[in-house]
Amino acid sequence: MDELRYQIDLLNAMNQKLSRNEKAYRAILDTSSNAFLYYSFEDDRLEVIGNWSFFFDFSIKEVKDVTQILECVEEKYVLPLREIAYLEKTGIEFAIQEAMLTESKKWIEFEVTVNYNELKQPLEKILCVRDITKFKMQNDELAYMAYYDILTGLYNRNYFVRVLGEWLRKAEATKDVVAVMFIDIDDFRKINDSLGIIAGDEVVQLFGQQLKEFESDKVIVSHFNSDLYCIAIYAPYGNRSVEFIYNSICDNLRKPIRLIGQEEMNLSVSVGVAEYPEAAGTALELINCAEIVMFRAKNQGKGTIQYFDAKILNEFLENVTIENKLKDAVYNENFSLYFQPQFETSTKTLRGVEALIRWKDDKGSFISPSVFIPIAERNGAIVPIGNWVVEESLKAYAAWRNKYNYPLVMSINISAIQYKRPDFVANLMRLLEEYDIQPSQVELEITESVLIDDFARIIDKMRVLRNYGLRVSLDDFGTGFSSLSYLKNLPIDTLKIDKSFIDTVVCDNSTKVITESIILMAKKLNFETVAEGVETEEQYEYLKQIKCDTIQGYLFGKPSSFEEIEQLLEKVE
Repeated sequence: MDELRYQIDLLNAMNQKLSRNEKAYRAILDTSSNAFLYYSFEDDRLEVIGNWSFFFDFSIKEVKDVTQILECVEEKYVLPLREIAYLEKTGIEFAIQEAMLTESKKWIEFEVTVNYNELKQPLEKILCVRDITKFKMQNDELAYMAYYDILTGLYNRNYFVRVLGEWLRKAEATKDVVAVMFIDIDDFRKINDSLGIIAGDEVVQLFGQQLKEFESDKVIVSHFNSDLYCIAIYAPYGNRSVEFIYNSICDNLRKPIRLIGQEEMNLSVSVGVAEYPEAAGTALELINCAEIVMFRAKNQGKGTIQYFDAKILNEFLENVTIENKLKDAVYNENFSLYFQPQFETSTKTLRGVEALIRWKDDKGSFISPSVFIPIAERNGAIVPIGNWVVEESLKAYAAWRNKYNYPLVMSINISAIQYKRPDFVANLMRLLEEYDIQPSQVELEITESVLIDDFARIIDKMRVLRNYGLRVSLDDFGTGFSSLSYLKNLPIDTLKIDKSFIDTVVCDNSTKVITESIILMAKKLNFETVAEGVETEEQYEYLKQIKCDTIQGYLFGKPSSFEEIEQLLEKVE
């Protein structure tokens, strides 16, 4: 009897434990965001567990009610769901299918599990319903980011390159042409500087919307970064030709772009075009060729289109080679200075010298300053180069003064980038003090390009330099942005007449009129005049006749080494 009671008590305890466990499991399932249907094939029993009402507004009481789920999803998911709803007919144990609910637009995942006995007869089936809307949105966002640019909604660079590569493989088989247009908004940096990057982003978006109009099954438009865009055209023809798209872009830009703040922006673009198979055989090479010729378009005055040819590519590759060599030259200070004498026209007395940089590459060949200086200005190397020129010039001057005590004027060319640096004046004055040179013995030659941006600040810096006693010369006058309206306000000492005038001054009456007018005007403004490139006696006699103050050129002195200038100084001592 005691043994029987013990067994009964044990069973009661186990039942209570099972009951408590069942309550715990149900509590967990009821608080879960998922819903479950449990069906027992043995006793034809159906149970609904969890948060069913979150998904559906009907209840499930019998197996046949399950078909109501099929009425709640979009049509394309009905058949796949029907198949997993009756999974036991296939003998498969597990299946998952996602679907979107028609009304709520929720994404639902249906997971079905069927348990079988050893005879492969179904014992029980469990349907789990879970909300995957957030997961789908995250996936969609990741997919969007994989293909699209967030700022403009256009295709991003990676996807563009991928599609372009597929088009080139297709074009190889079909012998078609694929064109790439590389587009850059001109002077975009000024927009950012004047209105801020938010306005700049808005310009990028609005222009991108204009480009999106050209998209089709054979035209893909991409935003690369900043103000750069790329368009690929498969088998360009008619209204999907390069000419049609470019002309349409220009037509659109004839009207200013209006920003949210009501500012109106007049834009222009520079466009480079390269075509497969003429320019390149791969997607990246084709884009690179289009970008190269886009920069050529920009350098030729902006607002233009440039088509690829082999000459442009060769020039670009040559510049890249020079740029790489220039980095080593700057690091190793692998330059030399030559000095071209300047003489007073009336007496042929040595007035001074102009310091000229020279560079031999690793093969011993001279590379012209007209080639490497523009490259240095583009990549920033002009600053250390310019600093080296200034110090070496002053060092040479100090050596000559200490040895010969001749009252030379040392003329030093200063680049626009170097001149505009905030520490330029302080560094120059430090070097003058270090080499014990009077500021009046140094003349800084600047070109008219210095005056283009921020004219007032440039003039203020000129005044500071002249207040210290330095001389300022305006170089290459007449070849750039000459304007008599600003010339009268320039605090300069010297006006240098460009060689292009001197070359024809003897034989061309128009050049004579211009040259005589420049010299007369300079005298009225109390400027000294220097004629560059004097190579013949006829030129010299004419310049002497019209009272040009100073001459410089091969007639009396070519650019010379430090030692050759010493020999000249020994003669004039």
